[in-house]
Amino acid sequence: MFPKLFQYGDFFLPTYGVLVALAFLAGLWVTTRLARRAGLNHELVVNLVVYCALAGLLGAKLLMFIFDWDHFSKNPADMFSMATLRAAGVYQGGLILAVATAFWYVRRHALPWLQTFDVFAPGIAIGHAIGKLGCFAAGCCWGKECDLPWAVTFHNPDANALTGVPLHVAVHPAQLYELGAEALLFGFLYWRFGRPHRPGTIIGQYLLFSSILRFGIEFTRYHEQALPFGLPFSITQWIAVGLALAGAAILWTQKSRSPKAIPSLAH
Repeated sequence: MFPKLFQYGDFFLPTYGVLVALAFLAGLWVTTRLARRAGLNHELVVNLVVYCALAGLLGAKLLMFIFDWDHFSKNPADMFSMATLRAAGVYQGGLILAVATAFWYVRRHALPWLQTFDVFAPGIAIGHAIGKLGCFAAGCCWGKECDLPWAVTFHNPDANALTGVPLHVAVHPAQLYELGAEALLFGFLYWRFGRPHRPGTIIGQYLLFSSILRFGIEFTRYHEQALPFGLPFSITQWIAVGLALAGAAILWTQKSRSPKAIPSLAH
């Protein structure tokens, strides 16, 4: 749609990159705001946000390499090309590595891990939503062909050159589906955080609901990779199943604990 925000000669500022930066800042603001309400160490939480953001970017790229290994194994130099650096990667790869990094950091600094993850969940959701707007602008993560009234058609040749999105073909606005789903999830989680809840409730609900939404949206996405196990599910859908089960497990194991009220913002 609009992959280049600004261009001067061969240099250009990618819209996706700008929106990812805004997504990080929005997620940071929400997370630190909720950390104060939960009484967590502000400096440690800010550092954790930065570590998780870097791990998320790396994890998204690594899973992208795994998905397209046939190409990258034959063209290893492409791993370090500008096109690869500008590519969005695979969100779930970023989430998995970010969670692993968070476990290490929380353990190292003796933070309460469930409460810490709870303050992160709404920020992850709003950051994901803004990032999907960047995907839509760049043209990546496009949907399957469709003839629905709300189908979108990409015409910008720069989008095709950068991401490979087909031009002049009506497709599902899969990026906008996910943007809307994550924005609504953010609103729910932010509201839920302010209500009495058990530790792990917010991150558990995020993993469960976000994964269910992603699983459904994946049916509208275009996939170049073959479907594994001979079943009509993509690799990202199988990952979503695993993350949903993890979220459900957190909610189940904490169900016997008493809900705890969170101080209001006025405090």
